[in-house]
Amino acid sequence: MATILARLGRFAFKRRGPVVLAWLVILAGALFGGLTAPSVPDDDFSVPGVESQRAFELMQERFAGLTADAGGATVVFVAPEGKAVTSAPFKSAIESALERLGDGDQVEMVADPFQAGGVSRDGSAAYASVMYTVPASGVTDVSRAQLDAAAGIARDAGLTVEAGGSAMESSGGGGVAEIIAISLAAVILLITFGSLVAAGLPLLTALLGVGVSMLSTLAVSDALGLSATTGTMALMLGLAVGIDYALFVVSRYREERARGLSAVEAVSLAAGTAGSAVAFAGLTVVIALAGLAVVGIPMLTKMGLAAVAAVVVAVLVALTLVPAVLGFVPDKVLSRSARRTAGQPAAAGEKSLGRGGTWWARFVLRRPVAVLTLGVVLLGALAIPATALRLGMPGDESKPTSATERRAYDELAKAFGPGFNGPLMIVVDAGDAADPKQAVTSIAADVAAVEGVVSVSPPQFNDAGDTAFFDAVPSTSPTDEATKDLVRDLRDARSQFTEGMGATFQVTGTTAINIDLSAKLQGALVPYLATVVGLAVLLLLVVFRSILIPLKAALGFLLSVLAALGAVVLVFQEGFAADLLGVEQTGPIMSAVPIFMIGIVFGLAMDYEVFLVSRMREAYVHGEEPRRALETGLRHSTRVVVAAALIMMAVFAGFIFEHDAFIKMIGFSLAAAVLLDAFVVRMAIGPAVLALLGHRAWWLPGRLGRILPRVDIEGESLNRTPVSEQPTRPEEPLPAHTP
Repeated sequence: MATILARLGRFAFKRRGPVVLAWLVILAGALFGGLTAPSVPDDDFSVPGVESQRAFELMQERFAGLTADAGGATVVFVAPEGKAVTSAPFKSAIESALERLGDGDQVEMVADPFQAGGVSRDGSAAYASVMYTVPASGVTDVSRAQLDAAAGIARDAGLTVEAGGSAMESSGGGGVAEIIAISLAAVILLITFGSLVAAGLPLLTALLGVGVSMLSTLAVSDALGLSATTGTMALMLGLAVGIDYALFVVSRYREERARGLSAVEAVSLAAGTAGSAVAFAGLTVVIALAGLAVVGIPMLTKMGLAAVAAVVVAVLVALTLVPAVLGFVPDKVLSRSARRTAGQPAAAGEKSLGRGGTWWARFVLRRPVAVLTLGVVLLGALAIPATALRLGMPGDESKPTSATERRAYDELAKAFGPGFNGPLMIVVDAGDAADPKQAVTSIAADVAAVEGVVSVSPPQFNDAGDTAFFDAVPSTSPTDEATKDLVRDLRDARSQFTEGMGATFQVTGTTAINIDLSAKLQGALVPYLATVVGLAVLLLLVVFRSILIPLKAALGFLLSVLAALGAVVLVFQEGFAADLLGVEQTGPIMSAVPIFMIGIVFGLAMDYEVFLVSRMREAYVHGEEPRRALETGLRHSTRVVVAAALIMMAVFAGFIFEHDAFIKMIGFSLAAAVLLDAFVVRMAIGPAVLALLGHRAWWLPGRLGRILPRVDIEGESLNRTPVSEQPTRPEEPLPAHTP
């Protein structure tokens, strides 16, 4: 592996012009495909195999002309304190507003609240349902402006008017996260390298790679059903790993130049060693993300595969484009002092290389038990809140109060009850009933009598008269645990309600779908973890040829991910420091966040494991004792791994400022996970464990060693140029550990 990648790096360096041109042609092709592609579809939250999805599919089959994805809005009119919307002036204003709204270009239908029963019992509020002729993603800003103009008629009469629903969703805030992330990454790179060119190179190549992956994803979004959220996840991960992978290659190049190698030899060695680590680190991320397919939810599978594409492009960029660009600026990426001594053996800059890493390695070697204990206790304490994790799919109630959707949600809950915002839809299949209408009426009466149901709407039959649906309004909010219990109670009572009548019913609707989604994701956590952890342990077994290191890496990941989940619960569910992050409403954690976070964090955790431990193994296989190898690995890797982790955190933290609740939670969870995994698990707990294990850390049974392929990630097979025959001596003897 190292030899092949070293040759690839040398080729890219020497043929830098054609290599860069090839990437620019690829970018141009992706740009053309992305710009000419149809608009991206909405998020697909379908959950195959669950009752709520089967009921929805039955409705689409039995009700001709049903448009599943048509955009809708709910306009809420609230009278001033002590007055009623049914009074003559307010009623007239509402009717005028609705007439104006009905003239909208994309409006299919507007339901008059005074005719459709949309007035609250006390007359303080009314709502009008609006149906559009296009999907929610196709509702234009012009249509939203028309809605606001119509609402202005009612506002002028003294009414408070708010609007919610899928048609009100917009992509606001785009670009802010990316600007924040890139700016922070640029500052970190500049501090790390001390050179504008060296800092700019990882940013430039990462942005080109992200451009290729994002535009390519956009080009196939319509054909593959990839939503805007899918693209955002790929952007987030592609930007983070793109910068980090380029950073590792450039850093290793600078290190080899400091040892006195020529530019071409330094590129070759960097591509063979750091490039090997990049390739295997990228492969672990790919395994973790592709493993999302085992969950069986199309949205997660598509998110994972789009992110896989972004990671693969980032790896290819690091292995080819980065060496090619280094060919144009072989000396300018070096610091000023290194430029003066470039090409000279044992450059002075090498003496100061990794002082912080050396100090930290010796600290861990002196106190491995204390470091290990403190790290485990810290992560364990942070993981405790994760035991109270509640999964759900927060809706408009999770948005800030500055959003009209949130205010509409609150007004509806106040006037019509908390369950009004999340009615359950009961779909009755009465095809085998002697009297379908009687069967539906009986079921509706039984459902209305269930504790926790406030009201049911009149049943709506299809043309054939064999299928009907009606809404059951719960007494509790959509994300309340009592609503989940109500759905379970209705399903458990099904056989009792339908016995002997030749009809059956299913519970669906947005609330039921969200409940089923949460249950399915929760049930998929264990098999998903077993799949990705098992595959990654096997991969690390091949990479490091050790039994204990892959196990240590997997256990460390479990610690960091549980601690990160605990931090997410503290902020988004319990409200700790929520105001600082713009979280105005706490509630259950979005169902897809934990499993998607686990996939990404596992991949990134293995990234740092590969980068750190590969340098330690490189020193070990070249003859150093285990404790000396640990110090060598940390001396060479600490600074760049710290920079890489800070860049990852900066990229993910930038997405906390997105409006989308899912992206906000993912951004926070990933930033927290990288902080805990890189600095506590990989930089503290991991070295402490290796210090305690000594030679045993690298133990591999002889029979297994003969079976496993040799991938040579540490570059043992490379023909190294001896720049100094004298080994580097520490300033003081390494401490001896006595257990």
